[in-house]
Amino acid sequence: MPYRLIQLAPGSYDLLLHGEIIGSIVRSGSRTGQVTWTAELLNDPAPGPCPPPFTQVEHTFMSLEEVCVWLAGPEIKPLRRTE
Repeated sequence: MPYRLIQLAPGSYDLLLHGEIIGSIVRSGSRTGQVTWTAELLNDPAPGPCPPPFTQVEHTFMSLEEVCVWLAGPEIKPLRRTE
């Protein structure tokens, strides 16, 4: 599946599949303490299965790198900072 991540802010990404926003990837927790990353679909897929590799609406990971491996190496568009 050709997933793509577009960074909205540090620790927050839109998750796109075939150019359509289907979910988000969000970091929670403090930077020095326990950090988790959550991949979440926007809507429950109804009727029918979730897009692979999702098996449920929400999955939790210990790092963004783990999320990217799980999504089979999505393209990541970083946040553009304007100065």
